[in-house]
Amino acid sequence: MDHGQKGAWALNALRNGVSAVSYTSSSLSAVRHVQNSGEEGGDPLDLIPPDKLEYLLKLVQSLFDARFIASCYNIVVLLTIFIFAILHWRESRNDRGQWLARIRGIKSDSAQKTTTTTTRTAQPPSSPASSSRSSPGTSTPTGNWKDSLADLERSPLLRGRTSSLTINSTRLDRKPTISNAVSSWLNRQPPPMPIINRTLPSNGTSLFIALWIFLNVFFQMLLIPLRWDFFFVFGDKMGFMFIVNLPLLYLLSAKNQPLRLLTGYSYEALNIFHRRVGEMMCFMALVHFVSMVIWQFVLAEDWMLASKSAWAYFTHPLILCGLGTFTSYELLYFTSLGSFRQRWYELFLASHVVLQIAALVFLWFHFYTSRPYVSLSLAIFVLDRLVWRMRFKRATVTADIQVLEDGQTFLLSADWDILPRPRPIQHRAPWWKSPWSFLSFNPNKSILNGWHPTDHVFLTVPSLGGSHALQAHPFTIASAAPVITHSTSAAGEQQQQQQQQQQQQKQPTHAWFNLLIRSYSGFTSDLLRHAQAGHTRVSVQLDGPYGSSHALDMLRATKSAILVAGGSGIAVTFPLVWALLQQPNQDQLSSADEEYEEAVAAEEEEEEEDEDKALRRVSPSTRQKQRVHMLWVTHSKSHRNWIPQEQFDELVALGLDLVIPEPTEEAGRPDVAGIVKGWILDAASDGLESGVVVSGPDGLNRTVRNTCADVIGEGLDVRIAVEKFGW
Repeated sequence: MDHGQKGAWALNALRNGVSAVSYTSSSLSAVRHVQNSGEEGGDPLDLIPPDKLEYLLKLVQSLFDARFIASCYNIVVLLTIFIFAILHWRESRNDRGQWLARIRGIKSDSAQKTTTTTTRTAQPPSSPASSSRSSPGTSTPTGNWKDSLADLERSPLLRGRTSSLTINSTRLDRKPTISNAVSSWLNRQPPPMPIINRTLPSNGTSLFIALWIFLNVFFQMLLIPLRWDFFFVFGDKMGFMFIVNLPLLYLLSAKNQPLRLLTGYSYEALNIFHRRVGEMMCFMALVHFVSMVIWQFVLAEDWMLASKSAWAYFTHPLILCGLGTFTSYELLYFTSLGSFRQRWYELFLASHVVLQIAALVFLWFHFYTSRPYVSLSLAIFVLDRLVWRMRFKRATVTADIQVLEDGQTFLLSADWDILPRPRPIQHRAPWWKSPWSFLSFNPNKSILNGWHPTDHVFLTVPSLGGSHALQAHPFTIASAAPVITHSTSAAGEQQQQQQQQQQQQKQPTHAWFNLLIRSYSGFTSDLLRHAQAGHTRVSVQLDGPYGSSHALDMLRATKSAILVAGGSGIAVTFPLVWALLQQPNQDQLSSADEEYEEAVAAEEEEEEEDEDKALRRVSPSTRQKQRVHMLWVTHSKSHRNWIPQEQFDELVALGLDLVIPEPTEEAGRPDVAGIVKGWILDAASDGLESGVVVSGPDGLNRTVRNTCADVIGEGLDVRIAVEKFGW
């Protein structure tokens, strides 16, 4: 649109605006008089002085230009998501290739980065790195491993690990590069903010959020006239920037969304960004409201206003709807604060639903241009809440509740036969020929079809009565993920049925489901009292599973897997360890990566089938073993009973290097940084990349993350994933 067209557009818009509003000021009341008299040639703009008319035309043009620029914001957002999708698909493909290469016994590219040899001396018995490993990647437990762990904690762990290594190679003497320094800084997590004690994310996350804020400021200030008489344009554009962020806000809050498939991050990992978007939008709403008030009562000329009466202004239907929108979103912000959520989580859940709907309704009537964005946001909200979660993702099962030794923790358990998932169509069109295929959904993907490590569900217990029947609370699944079988397709049904019968003879078809729940207040304390009153068998509703396979994929791609759990964080790390040690020898590559396979082309699926067939011909004895270490920090001895010792014994026999220090209430906090760094250096001395997953309190997560950042800065190959269990 050229300048002349913009001028004509602005002129028509101004003429229509003047015709639609009744004015009482001198110049525009004359315009109204001309319209009502029906005189021929009575153009509403004819009686406006030329200088004022020129100003109004520039003002309207600036409004249109500002809104057009703001509407392009989502194009940049989509391009950013597309870039992250490419990076994610590339990383997933590399991780899968390294996993297949390791299982086949072939050196992957990451293992070939260095070709020098390493000489290691035997480690003394006091070293946990050697007490359960007789050769790299294998484990030979001796005696009662729980008794030996107590002795290990009393020794200087880091010194015991590193001093016993005699390294004649230069693998630990790499010169840090600029890339190492940048990666180390991005992974580092600063301490909490002083006074308010607010936990900060990693520097990389903070940098990404800062860039997003800069993007919003850039779009807000681009081509804005920096003049007081055009201040209305600034306030109006701020409101429009609020509107264009609405779809992103609701997309990030949805439990069922395409971002997990595109970027590898599930909604809980994106929750921090969702909160920052919400906080930014509340700030935009505040600036928009204050700007409009300043314009109305301070900056606007009298001839432009119908009235300067505060009552007339704030009781206008348009303004009332705007105030309703502003109040709803500000209340959403305050009820979403961490202190409010922890104290009144049930009220937070209820207010979030009611206030979101009210805000969208008010915004619909407040600003006509917002309606496409409001419609899209409402569609995301309704599809996620009503269609997916209420219809397709919810299942009802009967569960048993067992109160554990400490009296404040209980285990909610259930079991059922796995319903086989429909096998993906082998020869469907590739995703680039059918770009909407990744949005297709399968209504059978509920918890009854199984789950993956680190997945979680939303729990509802209707028998508690009252508001609990409408509440859904998130909990990480603490039990090992079952191996998922697939149903047959129409083609070659008889042959596929035979193959499925053979698979079912090898793979378990029964799910053992456990939730490890700590009692605090509200729902968890009520459920604990309900169980203590003798109601140990209840009917529960499970909404899920939800989560991402990012942590498992990362660990499988590395040859040294390190897992650190603090307290109930064992619910995250135990299923991961089980998947690493129990499942590699089973014929389940395709099922374990089903989500990955659903995103690749048909010809790639045929190639993967060939790889799986080749993998079946590889003897388990020829596969490269993976070093798996786990550290579990507990507060009291009773917490060790959360996981049966028999299961730990089985994992240790399969090669797990397990360290459970003395409880912190008796021996204080262990040297977590020393243990983790010792494992990383041990792997690096053999030229192996380490993958680290930590799940626990904020302090533990920060310690492990910063330890990994330190060794990354020294030039070592380490990947870190933090599974935070906070809502």
